[in-house]
Amino acid sequence: MKKVIFPLLCACYVSLTVNAQSLLDPPKKTAAGLQNQLGNAGGLAGSILGKLTPALGLTAEQQPKVSNLLTSFIQRKAGILPLQQSNPAAYASKFGLLQSGLFSKLKLVLTAAQYTKFLGLKPKTNDATNVLSQLFF
Repeated sequence: MKKVIFPLLCACYVSLTVNAQSLLDPPKKTAAGLQNQLGNAGGLAGSILGKLTPALGLTAEQQPKVSNLLTSFIQRKAGILPLQQSNPAAYASKFGLLQSGLFSKLKLVLTAAQYTKFLGLKPKTNDATNVLSQLFF
C-alpha cells in the first residue's frame, strides 16, 4: 500500500508545483506573446486599422497614411518592449514619447471629429484581446 500511495503523492506534488509556477509567471508569457505580436508590425497594424476604419469612418485616402503611422509606431514599440521588464521607468518614458509622436501625427491625418472619436476608443484597461490597447498602453 505504501508503494502505491507514496508515488501518487509525489506525482500530485510535482503536478501542483508545475501548475503553480505557470500561474505565477503570466507577465513573462504575456510579454513574450506581445513581443511576438509586435514582431509582425504589418499584421498588427492591419488589425488596428480594421477596427479604426469603421469606427472613425476613415477615407480611402486616410487609410494608407494611418497604416504607415501605425506600422512605424508598432516597430518602434517592439524595440523598447524589453525595457518593460528590465527598466519600467525607462519604458514608460520612451513609450510616452512614441505615443505622443503617433498622436500628433494622427491629428494631422484625421479630422478633429475623427481624432476625438479615436481618443474615445481608448480601452479602460490594457486588454490583450483588444488590439487598440497597443496604442494606449
